[in-house]
Amino acid sequence: MLNATPDTINQQKAPEPHFLASDIVHDVVIGMSDGLTVPFAIAAGMSGAVSSATIIVTAGLAEIAAGSISMGLGGYLSGRSDAEHYEIEREREEQETWELPKLETQEVVGILKSFGLEDEQAKTVTDVIRQDRDKWVDFMMRFELGLEEPDPRRALRSALTIGLSYAIAGSIPLAPYIVLHSVTNALYVSVALTLLALLVFGYTKGYVTGVNALRSALQTALIGGLAAAVAFAIARLVS
Repeated sequence: MLNATPDTINQQKAPEPHFLASDIVHDVVIGMSDGLTVPFAIAAGMSGAVSSATIIVTAGLAEIAAGSISMGLGGYLSGRSDAEHYEIEREREEQETWELPKLETQEVVGILKSFGLEDEQAKTVTDVIRQDRDKWVDFMMRFELGLEEPDPRRALRSALTIGLSYAIAGSIPLAPYIVLHSVTNALYVSVALTLLALLVFGYTKGYVTGVNALRSALQTALIGGLAAAVAFAIARLVS
């Protein structure tokens, strides 16, 4: 038998690294992606139609404000929809444990057996789970329906994260038009800044989520660049 030392015990107790902020990253990705492409397309598209940087900045700021509010509202409604869906399903599941206890018990046994438990083992564990109705419902929500209880602050946090991310990202392609007097020079700088921002954003996203950061940077720049190019072409066509 091996002797356990304090160091080995601490190593055994050390928490495994897991990424726990996927919702936040998801919201940032949505806000940043649209924020970098749409304002860029608006500003770049107008560059071929007007010679005044002031007009482009005004239109760009208006779009950023409207886009931030619209995207943030979409994030809030999505978060509220998830919470309402969870509550409806939980009420239905709880009602079934009262009205159809045998069927629900069989479902628990079936789920446990799918994890490799023998029939008697599954029945024993099921009896334990059924002793606490809240835990019973929690089990069915998680393993029958695959639903996790949403954070009650999720909707508001999502709205703020998406809206703020959109506004920050949107200011990057618009900044050259604020600083430079020449619309043509501002366009070239805006293209370079937008591409650089996509690379940095993609690299950071990959690093935070644990995937290959360089590949994430290139993918984000490619996809975002294509989206911006298409939006730019449409804006130029319309203008």
